[in-house]
Amino acid sequence: MKYFMLAILCWVTFLLAADKKSSATEQKIDSILATMTIEEKIGQMTQTTGQWNWHDPANYTSNSAASDGQRIAIREGRIGSFLNVYGSTITRELQTIAVTQSRTKIPLIFGFDVIHGFRTTFPIPLAEACSWDLDAIEQSARIAAREATAAGLHWTFAPMVDIARDPRWGRIMEGAGEDPFYGSLVAASRVKGFQGNDLSSNNTMASCIKHFAAYGGAEGGRDYNTVDISHRTLLETYLPPYKAGINAGAVTVMTSFNEINGIPSTGNKNLLTDILRNEWKFDGFVVSDWGAVGELRTHGFASSESQAAKKALLAGTDMDMESFIYEHQLSALVKSGEVNEQYLDQSVRRILRVKYLLGLFDDPFRYCDSVREKNELLNPNNVIAAREIAKKSIVLLKNEKNLLPLSKKIKSIAVVGPLADDKANPLGFWNALGDPTKVTTVLEGIRKTVSSSTKIIYAKGCEIDSLDTSGFKKAVETAKRSDVVIAVVGESAVMSGESKCRSSLNLPGVQEEFIKALLSTGKPVIVVLMNGRPLTIEYIDSHVPAILETWFLGMEAGNAIADVLFGDYNPSGKLVTTFPRTVGQIPIHYNHKNSGRPSNPDPKSYSVRYLDLPITPLYPFGYGLSYTQFTYGKPSLNSHSITTTDSIMVSVDVKNSGSRAGEEVVQLYIRDEFGSVTRPVKELKGFKKIFLNPDETKRVDFIVTPELLSMYDIDMHYGVESGTFKVYVGTNSSDVQEASFEVVE
Repeated sequence: MKYFMLAILCWVTFLLAADKKSSATEQKIDSILATMTIEEKIGQMTQTTGQWNWHDPANYTSNSAASDGQRIAIREGRIGSFLNVYGSTITRELQTIAVTQSRTKIPLIFGFDVIHGFRTTFPIPLAEACSWDLDAIEQSARIAAREATAAGLHWTFAPMVDIARDPRWGRIMEGAGEDPFYGSLVAASRVKGFQGNDLSSNNTMASCIKHFAAYGGAEGGRDYNTVDISHRTLLETYLPPYKAGINAGAVTVMTSFNEINGIPSTGNKNLLTDILRNEWKFDGFVVSDWGAVGELRTHGFASSESQAAKKALLAGTDMDMESFIYEHQLSALVKSGEVNEQYLDQSVRRILRVKYLLGLFDDPFRYCDSVREKNELLNPNNVIAAREIAKKSIVLLKNEKNLLPLSKKIKSIAVVGPLADDKANPLGFWNALGDPTKVTTVLEGIRKTVSSSTKIIYAKGCEIDSLDTSGFKKAVETAKRSDVVIAVVGESAVMSGESKCRSSLNLPGVQEEFIKALLSTGKPVIVVLMNGRPLTIEYIDSHVPAILETWFLGMEAGNAIADVLFGDYNPSGKLVTTFPRTVGQIPIHYNHKNSGRPSNPDPKSYSVRYLDLPITPLYPFGYGLSYTQFTYGKPSLNSHSITTTDSIMVSVDVKNSGSRAGEEVVQLYIRDEFGSVTRPVKELKGFKKIFLNPDETKRVDFIVTPELLSMYDIDMHYGVESGTFKVYVGTNSSDVQEASFEVVE
């Protein structure tokens, strides 16, 4: 009892101290606001870009700058934030102007798209999510934050937590796939990685949940396009990852370009005020996406720049990124009385609060340390981590007759394909300061891995996106002289990402024809895919004996891929997005609703089906093979009847029945069979990644809580309904075993 009371006393003391510190901060903010002019307040709400030479990220020391006009604007208090300015020297120079030469002495905040690494490049977020390793995902963000903050940055425009069910959408590469439960866990992990335990530390940075909201639901898979979804779908599918990021402590949110229900997000009061601030209690600040305030006019939601500024501000958008609408319009609106100055104060207060949290008022130069910058960027430990996380992100899609792993003593290998010796594309889109000269290609990785007696013959064969087949002949001759062929094919990095949408998901150019030519040699062909989205590879799946989905793995791509090809690492990745057979199946996702006429294989049936292909995907959500085999027992429950406030335990025995040690992602799905509204056929509600030696068995337990069974009922009340539920446990969303239980009032 004595220790319990002591713990309570310590906790109360901590809360009082935190409250006192918070109160002191608010008092400081009040004192600053009281001295600021309208123009200076608007300056804090204005973000502008530096002169970033993104064409030459290798030239790190000289490709970030600010203009003379921007320096004048800092002195006059007309800029509160920069994006695309980095490096300890330039950020210190600009910060010095802000805190010594401006009237208010308010420090600047520097932001950058640190999406999957800063100088050390990690796998694209979609790939990392396929690791199903939340600790690794958090570590990746933690390392990125350490590097970025060493280069003078305070703020990253990440994580992107948009749910994506349409792989034509280019920005699917930037998120965690199609599932809101898993996407929520990844969102929280990445926020924790960027922000750490203390946001005022000089090696943590503010995260930014984006894009709020439902950006991934764009019609036709076209970026920036309209999103037309029901309120129920918004609540159940799209909003959970944003809320999880807010609950994890994210201090900024970015609006999305799309509209929902006829209202663009940057001017959507229901999203930015009613839900985000009033319901979720978010007290950070909201920044628009690039130019989005001005785009309210293009949407047809505002008739003028002045109206766009007013609608965005009153909706809850605190900072205008790069449209300069606030700078040009807000002052007149306030002075005329059309907009109350309290709205400016409200937004500036939120922005200053984040600057205080970052410790910028205590020491505005805490992030400008050239020694730490030199030691942190591309630190050998960071590179080692990049390789480890890249290995975990690889998904083995097919391995007929155990062709993989290859022996390191194999006599000869043909390494072919447009991406086999490519240094730029493995970095992927949004690669920040990734340097192609630091990338290990697949060819290089293989050469470093195999024995000295192994002969490696390289031929490019074709380009990524070209109709030229003249290189086929040399590649085919190379294949004929080798024991096995490794063909590295896929997309270029700029075929996925922002504004990089595709109407076809086939391999670009003549790459499929190239694979056919290689197969004609009769040699075993291993396809290594590099891409930023699911591709339609039904022919390859039908004819190629082994397929590795490697996505864009970052600077250590070649080493990580070689580790898997030659068995130094047993692949454990699982897909977080469904692979369609053709684009005609899109949108496609595992957690769809049932129909009154479910799919029926009888060709005469009037049911959900296609005339020309199966309704099933090529590879389902959660799918991924291993070099060993895992055998599942039937799931058991500790009860078959619970109340709406009870939890239930689901247990399953998983055995490594193969000959190699390996990791398995054990997945738990739930189905609410009947309710006041229809429910998905399956919903992921838990997973555990376990390691098993050959012939080892482990019992895996899941606790299904009332929260995991809750849903929005017919009246949009959130809670548990009574009824029958099915539990599915297995290696992916399709290959499962089931049990049942009942929930009673």
